[in-house]
Amino acid sequence: MNKNIAVIRGDGIGPEIIEQALRVLDKISELYGHTFRFTDVDMGGCAIDKWGNPLPDEMLEKCVKSDSVLLGAVGGNKWNDVPSNLRPEKGLLRLRAGMGVYSNNRPAKIWKQLSDASPLKKSIVDKGIDFIIVRELIGGIYFGEHKTENDTAIDVLKYSESEIERIGRIGFETARKRNKKLCSVEKSNVLDSSRLWKKVMHRLAKEYTDIELSDMLVDNCAMQIVKDPSQFDVIVTENMFGDILSDEASMITGSIGMIPSSSLGATKCGLYEPIHGSAPDIAGKDIANPIGTILSAAMMLRFSFDMEKEAASIENAVSAFLDSGYRTADIMSDGMTLVGCRKCGDIIVEKIKK
Repeated sequence: MNKNIAVIRGDGIGPEIIEQALRVLDKISELYGHTFRFTDVDMGGCAIDKWGNPLPDEMLEKCVKSDSVLLGAVGGNKWNDVPSNLRPEKGLLRLRAGMGVYSNNRPAKIWKQLSDASPLKKSIVDKGIDFIIVRELIGGIYFGEHKTENDTAIDVLKYSESEIERIGRIGFETARKRNKKLCSVEKSNVLDSSRLWKKVMHRLAKEYTDIELSDMLVDNCAMQIVKDPSQFDVIVTENMFGDILSDEASMITGSIGMIPSSSLGATKCGLYEPIHGSAPDIAGKDIANPIGTILSAAMMLRFSFDMEKEAASIENAVSAFLDSGYRTADIMSDGMTLVGCRKCGDIIVEKIKK
């Protein structure tokens, strides 16, 4: 299979972590007979320096025409004083809009080898933490009307059936690729928008008869994530709820450097990136953790290219890396062997098996 991947190395540690992910993809192509063509795209601070624009039109076009996009990280203190409309993060917002990605999918997974890093009790962690939050990304209260009149502030939370349906389908399709359990999270005991949300989800459930759908109020979900996260497989929710819950979920895994993410829209072309930032303070020192980026590449294979076995091969290699006692600086603990970014990539590539 031939796939064209737009590669945004970005700023800070971005080029270092992306390089390791590309080496992993090269290994997958060698083992499974695929061809991955990588096209470099300038975005973020590096694009400001080179082009005076965080995402020039021609760069956006390369992303839109690709089969998917792999992103390292953008931004840094170097660009703090540029005009607000030219900040590196504006390139990311423009990229999301240009690609039409309305679904942000963030896994919350704790690797058994890193269970001691979670702030939760051992008895909870031992039951397992491995779920995905599917968050609607370009609607809801963040994109509604905002105004202040005298001493009153107004923020409008609005969703149409079509907006709910399209994110709902992402939720169901994601569950279909996992353990076929979907939890729809809303606040239907208070909000009209949530009552519509619930109605649409139950209508969609009639099409996805192989998926077990449950409903949960958002305040209860926030409690259940810390009480018993093992009950969840896929959570689908609206923009603000998803923003809050995904941040909560990332903290219970104990290591931000291990967490990938994806943003998807109406097509298979997605945007894949680790959830951490550009960490300019450690850039160029070969100490960054590339695993979140490597796992983002695995998500790309699974969700955009339908390469389940290939994705599992990468994830198994990461697990084997941890089993062997290797750790990057951010996840280092007593008795383990410290390795740098490049060496981490070396070992994971070596451990990828068909």
